[in-house]
Formats: sequence, C-alpha cells, structure tokens
Amino acid sequence: MKIITKEIIVETEGNCDIRNISEEVRKYLKESKMKEGSCCVFSIGSTASITTLEYEPGLLKDIPKILEKLIPAYSKYYHNDTWGDNNGHSHLRSAIIGTSLNIPFIKSELILGTWQQIVLIDFDNKKRTRRIAVQLTGE
Repeated sequence: MKIITKEIIVETEGNCDIRNISEEVRKYLKESKMKEGSCCVFSIGSTASITTLEYEPGLLKDIPKILEKLIPAYSKYYHNDTWGDNNGHSHLRSAIIGTSLNIPFIKSELILGTWQQIVLIDFDNKKRTRRIAVQLTGE
C-alpha cells in the first residue's frame, strides 16, 4: 500500500466563500498513478469545511443564506467573549459541516456523482490563505 500527501493552497474571501477544489484533487490522483484506494481531503484549521455539493450559482447563494439562519454571524457566542475575534459562528459552522471528506477511487477516478464537486467553504470573518491536505492511500 502506498500513501501520498499533497497540499492545496486556496486564497479565500471568508464569509462563506465556497471554492471548487475538485480539479486540484483529481490532478494529485492522476499524478500519483494509483488505481484504487481512498482520498482524504482535510481542511487545516477550525473555521472552514470540506464537503461536496453541486457547484452552481444557486447553491452558492443558498448555502450562506441557510447557514445565516441556522448559525447567525452576529449572535451571542461565548467564543467571542473568550477571544474577541467575533468568529464564533465560523467555528460552529465548520464543526457542523466537518473539516474532512473521504472519497473512494477506482481505476484512478474519484467515485463522485455527476453533479458532485469537492468544495472548501471558508466561514471565517476575513480573507484567509487556506491549506488543504489531500492524502491518497491505495495501490
């Protein structure tokens, strides 16, 4: 079994900025020459998430809208009292959606649905340089 770890760097705008990282992940899989295994995509940091969705304009508006209803940016959060950084909502959103995703692959192709892309969602309240670990395990 072989393990390869790569890193993707993404500049974000924060505030629910959603970035499609599917092609970068596919590129690393192709370069690895692995045929079958598992791909873990992990956001390094506690105010962003990795998930899948159909990367289209409607959902790019719907996701921030629903998250603002569920976890409003300007609500009372004890994290803000502790650190004074006013990003308590960012941590909660990240914790609920999750910081990693595991995708199987076969014949050097990620097993994703036709309309399923891998995305990074940055919930922080400012621009960030995001680091994403991509770890391929297989043969």
